[in-house]
Amino acid sequence: MRVAVFGGSGMVGGGVLRECFRDARVSSVVSVGRRTSGLDDPKLDELIVEDLFDLTPHRARFRELDACLYCLGVSSAGLSEADYRRVTYDLTCAVLGVVSEASPGLTVCFVSGQGSDGTGTSRTMWARVKGEAENEVRARYRPAYVFRPGLIQPLEGVRSRTLLYQVPLVLMGPLFPLLRRLFPRNVTSTVLVARAMLNAAADGYAKSVLETEDINRLGGPGGGSAAGA
Repeated sequence: MRVAVFGGSGMVGGGVLRECFRDARVSSVVSVGRRTSGLDDPKLDELIVEDLFDLTPHRARFRELDACLYCLGVSSAGLSEADYRRVTYDLTCAVLGVVSEASPGLTVCFVSGQGSDGTGTSRTMWARVKGEAENEVRARYRPAYVFRPGLIQPLEGVRSRTLLYQVPLVLMGPLFPLLRRLFPRNVTSTVLVARAMLNAAADGYAKSVLETEDINRLGGPGGGSAAGA
């Protein structure tokens, strides 16, 4: 597969890039973001773009893609609904519009979050906006998969770029294996999310919206055999 990864400098995107490098099914990776991922691999083609709303000049870099693994996102803390919508909904539509025009029919894997609300009725701002973005992705692209991870353990040297989350995640590190066993519907890891996305991109999955339990199943040992079941 030839894939594009958006958000490779972030925690989830960084995990996805690392798994792309390890996965023999992936032949090349176009990593797109405002800053470098800091990674190096023979498969990596890194594209730094200051304004991600204007990808048209780089359209040629997105030709002949098999999948787009979209991991861009920000915390809603301190943001107005308009500002959060611009990054979460407007940017998603702008980016995927250019990428899908360059590679019609590619598989889209979109990272959302546990608790997102696609009905538009939630009183929680971020849940409504994320849900709108999910609905747009699923309506506009085929095939498309939405991933709703809960609490994510960073592995393989990955770190959260959000200072608010860094210290708690480090302190909770030794507890994560137990937490995943006790709460498989709520706790996952960057490795499991990345593997689940790659398995869905390569082989499909029975559901278009994957909650944490689905992510852990699809990203775990033998998870690829559940794809398209």
